[in-house]
Amino acid sequence: MSLTGIRWAGPRALLVELSDLPSVLAFHSRLLAEPLPGQLDAVAAAATVLLKFGTHAEALAARAAVGHVDLGAVPHDSSRDVTIEVVYDGEDLTEVGMLTGLGRDGVVAGHTGQLWIAAFGGFAPGFTYLLGENHSLDVPRRSSPRTSVPAGSVALGGAFSAVYPRQSPGGWQLIGRTTAVLWDLERESPALVRPGDRVRYVAVREAIALTPAPPAAREVNGPALVVDSPGLQSLVQDLGRPGLGDLGVSAAGAVDQQSTRQANRLVGNEARAAVVETVLGGLSVRAVGDQVLAVAGAVVPLEIRDASGDPARCAAMCAPFVLLDGETLNLGEPTLGARSYLAVRGGIDVHPVLGSRSSDSMSGIGPARLVAGTRLPVGRAPLFQMVGAPEESTLRLGAVFTELRITLGPRDDWFDSSALGSLTGQDWVTTEQSNRIGVRLKPVGCVTIERNRTAELPSEGAVAGALQVPPNGHPVLFLADHPVTGGYPVIAVVVPEDLPTAAQLPPGHRVRFTIVDPATLEPHEPAVAGAVSEGTQP
Repeated sequence: MSLTGIRWAGPRALLVELSDLPSVLAFHSRLLAEPLPGQLDAVAAAATVLLKFGTHAEALAARAAVGHVDLGAVPHDSSRDVTIEVVYDGEDLTEVGMLTGLGRDGVVAGHTGQLWIAAFGGFAPGFTYLLGENHSLDVPRRSSPRTSVPAGSVALGGAFSAVYPRQSPGGWQLIGRTTAVLWDLERESPALVRPGDRVRYVAVREAIALTPAPPAAREVNGPALVVDSPGLQSLVQDLGRPGLGDLGVSAAGAVDQQSTRQANRLVGNEARAAVVETVLGGLSVRAVGDQVLAVAGAVVPLEIRDASGDPARCAAMCAPFVLLDGETLNLGEPTLGARSYLAVRGGIDVHPVLGSRSSDSMSGIGPARLVAGTRLPVGRAPLFQMVGAPEESTLRLGAVFTELRITLGPRDDWFDSSALGSLTGQDWVTTEQSNRIGVRLKPVGCVTIERNRTAELPSEGAVAGALQVPPNGHPVLFLADHPVTGGYPVIAVVVPEDLPTAAQLPPGHRVRFTIVDPATLEPHEPAVAGAVSEGTQP
């Protein structure tokens, strides 16, 4: 193994650089088998392994330890042969033909005429990076990622090919489509393609997709909340499913976990109990049986109507209250923040998936998006946990702008001092394209963030809070449902303590970034770009 560098990826994560793909896979396998103290996740990529830890102290200790990892005999999974049928009619096929000089037919011949090896997972469940036998189809990613790529899209990015398992954002070049199911939780091995597998693409004129029978509905009896109106978007969330990054599964969970914990604390639930996360108000729920509720997060008016629909009373934010059988709670438009969290004593008792009740908008794992008529079962109330007293709101949004603290890296050396000045020396505005995957930002003025390198960055792991910069110079701030890996350089990472604030940024809100030291979180000005995160020999 040849370890070539270690970079900070926020205060609690390390990006370990290795000399080649075999070294990456060997290092990753060893750390999955024998995790370092405090290690929460290990995500392999083309030339790096991202290690996430619970605290800065644990990450600091790991930084000194990773160079002494003993690989020994690393087990290898048995590989398989997988065939994927493709209709080659992608939106970018002509452009890829021009970029490679092969033309449309030449791209198809090059794609089907070589063996592809599954190197590693990432980005999303079922999304596996396939490395070809030659570099004839190496093409750059798009200058600006699409906000929505259809499920089954066959794509090229850098030296890799892959299939998008479901509709999601993406910056790869689209050359075709397939009906192959890349991720299915009903299979013993959910991923169709696993690391080490050999993949052949086969061109077909048309593909027929079989529509699976819908799963049998789960009968819900007993105490519940019935959704009369879901508002703009309402989802069931808990604290997520961390530790599955090697499967391409993001942690997901509530975007503002601070408000989630507060709402659960107020009704006497454990911190991990499932709640309803709703965006920009409009949620309306009706009680089946008497319930104890609390709402935290974005500040919204809370109106309760009786069983006949007449106004009954108002409830207070950040305080427990009773919703009697047949009464309806209506959440109005926020006066501060974007996401509100509704907790019910006993928690939302939907079926857990991969150990969590959270809904992952990136992968589609977990409970479906709430619609009118959804009946949410309420679990048994904790026996020895008391309902809490009213609390102050945890929101920290400014009236004019909000400051977010950042630590540089892991790829700040892809930018010069003027780019860092563009990042921290001006206000940024959140756009309406923002969602649970990430906050998209645009400058108040016309100054974008320019790279000092034109090369393509091999895909690598990313953390929540990462500020990824595509070629258009408009950063994207990753939130809970962000892809496990990404291919645009990350100039800085919002510190974990400020992620609840980032989660509450409404469209059109101004943001300022301040560089801080990873250990103290105090303001810090590096002497040169890359000084904080520069790769070093262990």
